[in-house]
Amino acid sequence: MTTAANSVETCRARFPIFERLTYINSCSQGALSDAVRGAYDDYLTGWDEKGAPWDYWVERSETARSTFARLVNGQPDDVAVTTSLSAGVSALASAIDFSARPKVVISDYEFPTIGQIWHAQQLRGAEVHVVEPERVEEAIDERTAVVSITGVCYRNGARLPVEEIARVGHEHGALVLLDAYQAIGTYPLDVTSLGVDALAAGVLKYLLGSAGLGFMWVRPGLSRELTPTETGWFADKNIFEMDHRDYSPSDTARRFQSGTPPVPSIYAGVAGMELMMEIGIAETHEHVSALNDRLIAGVDELGGTVVTPREPERRGALICIRSTDAPALVGALAADGIVTSERDSNLRVSAHAYNTVEDIDAVLASLAKNRLLLA
Repeated sequence: MTTAANSVETCRARFPIFERLTYINSCSQGALSDAVRGAYDDYLTGWDEKGAPWDYWVERSETARSTFARLVNGQPDDVAVTTSLSAGVSALASAIDFSARPKVVISDYEFPTIGQIWHAQQLRGAEVHVVEPERVEEAIDERTAVVSITGVCYRNGARLPVEEIARVGHEHGALVLLDAYQAIGTYPLDVTSLGVDALAAGVLKYLLGSAGLGFMWVRPGLSRELTPTETGWFADKNIFEMDHRDYSPSDTARRFQSGTPPVPSIYAGVAGMELMMEIGIAETHEHVSALNDRLIAGVDELGGTVVTPREPERRGALICIRSTDAPALVGALAADGIVTSERDSNLRVSAHAYNTVEDIDAVLASLAKNRLLLA
């Protein structure tokens, strides 16, 4: 970080886990901060003191909406507050008409949620094409209704050329959906420059919140063109009308919401997002890129294999290292007090704003002790 107020040490002090462990697993879950713990305390205190302060809880939901909108340089009315990325994308998928354009193109880098949601649409006439990441653009044609891609692959940390894919998708009249879960909070995301039609994400990783809260930004004006059949009370034009004899979805992105909002997770999510903006996302990206350069160089010296692209512009915060036995390697690092994770035979090491050079060196020292588990 570039200022004293935003120094790594100041940031790190707000995450008590570092008093006990080297936590470098933000691709799975962001570390718990004092701000998020305090937000949960605020929720419980309000519940205890007021019983059912629903007006205030709905207001907190609106705060979450506007906070996420600021993160992606969008407008609050274009953001749906959901319980997960799955909930938002499922509602969006339910609104797609596949009769004239049945084709859905997804990359082989996608998280299971994305594949499962779009394959479920085969029951409604969709034809799902799963293609290698470098072949996404050539797979798009005039029959394509949706192109659904991830910003950063959860298995190997690679970034896709989102802007270029969005441009090609729009040239063929397709909608383009971005799964930004592994990207948001690691580098600045601006929906006006990305060119996508929808962006979905959650807060539990690099936005430092907890499970149970997601968001979906939808291009201005697009919501009115799509009527989801997966819906709920908080998707209605007027939630306080309490009309069970009618379906009148909101004119805004709220139409992609469902039932009662996840109030506790909203408290935590707002706290996490505000803390991340205080720390600085651009500054975090610069800091983590330097740490990852050190990690990659160290793995090279050990004779290991980094499967994440080496060019900074082609990777997220996540660095993946090939292993002969990834679960065993995760366990070996855990024995040294280092928290990591694994996917697809790769060790996943994901630094964030609170990680230091010393954390990277601790990982490398543990890997050196376990060279036989490096592929």
